[in-house]
Amino acid sequence: MQSHLALLLPVAAVWWFAGYLADGLPRLTHARGLRRHAGWLLALTLAGLGLTVALPIAGLATAGATMADRAAGGLALAAIPALVVAVCTVRRLRRLRAGAGALAVAARTPAPHGLRAAAAHPLIGLPLQVTGLALVPALITASGASQLLGPGATGPATTIAALGVAAIGVRHALRHNRLAERAMPERATASAHSASALHV
Repeated sequence: MQSHLALLLPVAAVWWFAGYLADGLPRLTHARGLRRHAGWLLALTLAGLGLTVALPIAGLATAGATMADRAAGGLALAAIPALVVAVCTVRRLRRLRAGAGALAVAARTPAPHGLRAAAAHPLIGLPLQVTGLALVPALITASGASQLLGPGATGPATTIAALGVAAIGVRHALRHNRLAERAMPERATASAHSASALHV
């Protein structure tokens, strides 16, 4: 087992837990719970981004090949999805939390389907979960298990990972579309009420 595994495990745990929370976000049916969980997810996401950036900085600040250098090398595969998280996911989580907060006037205020559709948007859950998955090869290498698998396992592992990411993306897209379709009658009703108010 390599020593830098102890540095990679906390980073991976934060991303995995963030992906788990993001997956359950659209299932929340009350605005107050949605706001609370969106706040937790935003905090975890910022912590994951902070840890992902801190390891390479720590590696640059030290001379020679240190644990931080080896751990930072393992984060290379997760850099692109983490960048998508920083650019897209954080902004959407802030907007989602603000929207849920505007509706959370009472504990049992229901979350509208439009808000839940925003929570199910692929750019919230997918980048978080892909970042967590991208850390798995680094953990396998750091634990020494890659020596047991051998070089021939790289191709099948890459194929399985690509299929897994595609399946996660399709699942997020289908759930988002389903909730967005349910939100359409709400918009139509709101438009009808506005039109009737104008005619009065």
